[in-house]
Amino acid sequence: MNLVIHLKIIGIVLILLALVHLILPRWCDWAVELARLSLLNRQLMQVHTFFIALVVLMFGALTFFCSDELLSRSRLAQVILLGFTVFWAVRLFFQFFVYDTQLWRGKRFETLVHILFVCFWTYCTVVYGWAYWASRQ
Repeated sequence: MNLVIHLKIIGIVLILLALVHLILPRWCDWAVELARLSLLNRQLMQVHTFFIALVVLMFGALTFFCSDELLSRSRLAQVILLGFTVFWAVRLFFQFFVYDTQLWRGKRFETLVHILFVCFWTYCTVVYGWAYWASRQ
């Protein structure tokens, strides 16, 4: 499979992941959960979630719509690809070493989600890293 196709796949999945943030508050029952927080902390959660979704959407759109340009071997493309590689590698690290295993271990659906995220963050890290490496050749 061609590297452009891998970038397009990542772009689509990231756009879908950003859209999932629209249902995340209801799915996680934030009306109840966040009510326990102070107004500042509640609004910080809401604002940060919005901007995380926006960044993921922009990463996805850039990757999907500009995959050829990302492989153009320009200095800007190399910096973007290296940044994306580091970003998703750190996200993968967090999946293992920041989230507590009690959030998913022994729970069928949560374990499946954990495994899917591990696979996707690994895929993102490998594909962006591969694209970065290819842009340096």
